[in-house]
Amino acid sequence: MQEASTVITANAERLTELDSAIGDGDHGTNLTRGFRAVIEALAAAEDELPPGRRLILAGKTLVSKVGGASGPLWGTALRRAGRSVGDAALDGPALADALDAALAGVVELGSAEVGDKTMVDALTPATQALRTAVEAGEPLADAITAAADAAAEGARSTVPLQARKGRASYLGERSIGHEDPGAASTVLIITALGRALEG
Repeated sequence: MQEASTVITANAERLTELDSAIGDGDHGTNLTRGFRAVIEALAAAEDELPPGRRLILAGKTLVSKVGGASGPLWGTALRRAGRSVGDAALDGPALADALDAALAGVVELGSAEVGDKTMVDALTPATQALRTAVEAGEPLADAITAAADAAAEGARSTVPLQARKGRASYLGERSIGHEDPGAASTVLIITALGRALEG
């Protein structure tokens, strides 16, 4: 979570610029505030909180601190991932299951599909790439790199799309030509996950 907070804060201006083009213009600000609150909540929690419970606490904190769509969506993703992990160690199969659960939660809450120009366009290929790499027996670091690369490609794929969900959908064809900010922040968070596991 510290890695996620750091990278979101460092890229807050870019995320806000992306969101200013097709949304409320507050994506970077909101996520920065939310992840800082997550760090504070985790610091106040038990020292030896297992990974699953840390993810659930992070998700609850995001829901309570971040408005708009990103708080509930990322909050749901983290809580579902946390329930999937439970008290188990966060190895490759557990991480693949956690990302599957996170994606399912996001899809369920937002009713979005690949091609709708949302965070699902980045999270879906990331989840699939991680699963494929883990099942192929690749080292976890390589699997996360594959997931981050797939997320980045998925985010880039949103540029020519017309938004079909969220506030951006109100713009119709004017949403074309812009990267979806939710997909962009998904890339950052998946990349942060890899850095955290390296540490």
